[in-house]
Amino acid sequence: MTTTVPHQNRRDQQLPVYRASEFRVVNGANEGDGLSFASELMLDDVYELRQASYPAALAIKPDGENAFQITARSSVGRPAAQLYLDCCITLMRSSGDTLEALVFVEVDALGNVVDIYLHALAALDTKTPYTLVGIDQETAHRRLALMNCVSFTRGTHITMANGSQTAIENLKVGDRVLTRDSGSQEIRWIGRSTVRASGPYAPVVITAGTLNNLGDLVVNPDHRLFVYQREDKLEAGQSEILVKARYLLNGDSIYTQNGGFVEYFQLLFDDHHIIFAEGIAAETMLVDDKTHSVLPGALSKKFKNSQPGLGNPDKVAVEVNERLLLTENAAKLLRRASTR
Repeated sequence: MTTTVPHQNRRDQQLPVYRASEFRVVNGANEGDGLSFASELMLDDVYELRQASYPAALAIKPDGENAFQITARSSVGRPAAQLYLDCCITLMRSSGDTLEALVFVEVDALGNVVDIYLHALAALDTKTPYTLVGIDQETAHRRLALMNCVSFTRGTHITMANGSQTAIENLKVGDRVLTRDSGSQEIRWIGRSTVRASGPYAPVVITAGTLNNLGDLVVNPDHRLFVYQREDKLEAGQSEILVKARYLLNGDSIYTQNGGFVEYFQLLFDDHHIIFAEGIAAETMLVDDKTHSVLPGALSKKFKNSQPGLGNPDKVAVEVNERLLLTENAAKLLRRASTR
C-alpha cells in the first residue's frame, strides 16, 4: 500500500507575538521607546514586557523570496499586508540566561512601517529586565524555517536499507535508508542544528513502547508520525493517518522536554518519504516555501516546492488534527488501534 503525505506549503502559520509597544526600553540609549527594527536597535538597551501583556496570534504565509503576507486568521495586523522578518535578537536575563526572538515588520503599500511584532522563542515574563546582547539579520529566516522542519534528535536509530539500525549522527550523505513505500532511498542532505530546548524548539519525548517503539523517540513538536489503524478509533475516515507529536502529549509516556539544549537533525531525500525511527514510521523533511531556507543555496533552489508528496494520489494519509485527539489519551488509543 502506497502512502501520499499531504502537501502543506500553502497553509499559513500562526505565531504568538507581542506588539513593539508592549516591549519597551527601560534603560539605555532608546529609553522609553518600543522595540524597533535592526538598524535602530542599540546593544545593551534593557527592555521590559509591559504588565498584563498577552501574546496575540500573527498568522502569516510566504509571499515571495523574503517576504510574508498576513492572513485573515491573524488577530493582529491587516489581512493581506506585507510583512518582513527583519532580524533575530538575543536577550539576556539578569541571571545570565539568554533567549532569542524574531522581529517582524509590517509595512503598507508604500513600504512605510505600520507595526513591529516580537515572536519570542522562549517565554517572556513581565517586570523582568532583558538586555539586548545580539542582533542577527543573517540567520533569522533559517531560524524560522527550522521551526517548520521535521527533526530527529541525536541518538535516534534509523532503519537502514539492509535492516540495520544506525544512530542518526552517524549517517552520511549517500547512505541508503529503508522507506515505507519506496524501498531503499539515498540520503541527499543532512541538516544539523543545536538550539535551546524551549518554546517551539522544546522536543517531544515518546518513551519506549508507547507506540511500540524500540527506544525513546525524541522529535520536534510538529514532526508527523504515521499510524495505520486496524480500526478507525479516531473516526478519521480512513486507516492511514499522520499525527503531529505535539498532539500526543499526555504528561506521562509522552512529554515535552524543556531546558538545556537539543541537537536536531533533518534528513532530506529526493522525495518526501516515510522512514522508520526507533521502529516508528515518521516523515522526512519536506522542502517547501516554509522550510527551504534551512538548505544551502544550491539545494534550496533545486528542491524548493519540488516535493508534493508520495506515490499513488488515490491513497492519502490524513493528517489528524487536535480536535480528534482531545477525547481520550491519543497514544493509548492509537497503540490499540494499530496492534489489534
